[in-house]
Amino acid sequence: MSKASNKKLPAPQREELLSTLKTRFAKNMNRHKGIDWNAVEIRLKSNPATLWPLYEMEQTGGEPDVVGYDKKTGEYIFYDCSPESPAGRRSICYDPEALISRKEHKPGHSATGMAEEMGIELLTESQYRELQQLGKFDTKTSSWVKTPEAIRKLGGAIFCDRRYDTVFVYHNGAESYYAARGFRGALKV
Repeated sequence: MSKASNKKLPAPQREELLSTLKTRFAKNMNRHKGIDWNAVEIRLKSNPATLWPLYEMEQTGGEPDVVGYDKKTGEYIFYDCSPESPAGRRSICYDPEALISRKEHKPGHSATGMAEEMGIELLTESQYRELQQLGKFDTKTSSWVKTPEAIRKLGGAIFCDRRYDTVFVYHNGAESYYAARGFRGALKV
């Protein structure tokens, strides 16, 4: 269970968030064809614990939006849809182990650590590629994605971006961090 699951969003922030999400949903219908906002809103209101992670996604610049619906679970899927990697989540290494391993010039946080605190998951490589089918994201930045355990055990981590109208997957030491690299998250509601 995430640390965010116990946090409740006060009514004014809740209403502001729902209004922001509704406006974004209406402006980007290509991301969620066949999905009705009223059904999403009912689901959000009946699961108030999911509002805190969405609020955190919004506050860190992620611009969360609905990108799908899981018919098996009845859950709506939100991804960070900001044009570039969320500004409030950049200059971070991959995970807490990488953060601890840095002896000097430590970043302020790690992608997986921050995601856990927010109550969201890092996008996988396949989710990142799905997102890129909905628009052009990370054309100037890059985003850490969930790294396979075999790569992480060897000290590496993977990230993605979009250049030359193509999605690229790269690797770096998990302890590395750059001003233009953050992470994108996913949340099921």
